[in-house]
Amino acid sequence: MSQSVDRALTLLGSLGDGPVTLEQAATSIGVHKSTALRLLRTLEEHGFVHRLSDRRYRLGGRVLSLAQAALREIDVRQVAAPYLASLHERCGCTVQLAVLQDDEVLYVDELAGRWSAAAGLPTRIGRRAPAAGTAIGRVLLAGLPEDGRAVEELSADLAAVRRRGWAAESAEHPEAVTCVAAPVAGSDRRAVAACAISAPRDRVSPAELVKLVPELLCTAEAISLAYGGSPTPRWCENRCGARPAARASRT
Repeated sequence: MSQSVDRALTLLGSLGDGPVTLEQAATSIGVHKSTALRLLRTLEEHGFVHRLSDRRYRLGGRVLSLAQAALREIDVRQVAAPYLASLHERCGCTVQLAVLQDDEVLYVDELAGRWSAAAGLPTRIGRRAPAAGTAIGRVLLAGLPEDGRAVEELSADLAAVRRRGWAAESAEHPEAVTCVAAPVAGSDRRAVAACAISAPRDRVSPAELVKLVPELLCTAEAISLAYGGSPTPRWCENRCGARPAARASRT
């Protein structure tokens, strides 16, 4: 990869954390301000960067349009959408869908709960998080074959998650949220995604959220069936809605 391309991509990555000044942009890629300015202007010309009135720079609309196009290619998101909407309507909490990419969780869909919406909290769609540090990530890691797991110290916890069929957020989670997550399985019974219910910890206690686990498991099962997976005892047609007439195509 050429040095200019590497610097431009690194710079775009740093803008994912929020607007930056020219000085901050230069520092993030270790170059002089004049070099950073040339890169920013080029990215701005192509719509990847937008210059604010206070002379800071943020991600441009082109990034969002490309992200949305990429998400459309992850077909499990489309398959899961009606089931997530139904779960969201029933529980009122934030509902999320994520996939595993390397050792990180990529959030591909989210419906904000009533507390999150009222507080104006930003969506997690498109954001990444260390898989080992989240309930939704541990569910996905638990679905990997033994030789595909990079986090050996979690082996006992992942085995418990696999037996139970769902995971809860740990007390060490950096954000003040409580969360439960369950896997979405494909035709080979391996997890292709995971869905979760979360809420602010000061609004919904972990014990209260655990009461929603049956709803979550049935939703995950319904998505799995629609995606082409095999039914398990978790299936509950009355709770999750009508069984799809035909399984979704993944071509």
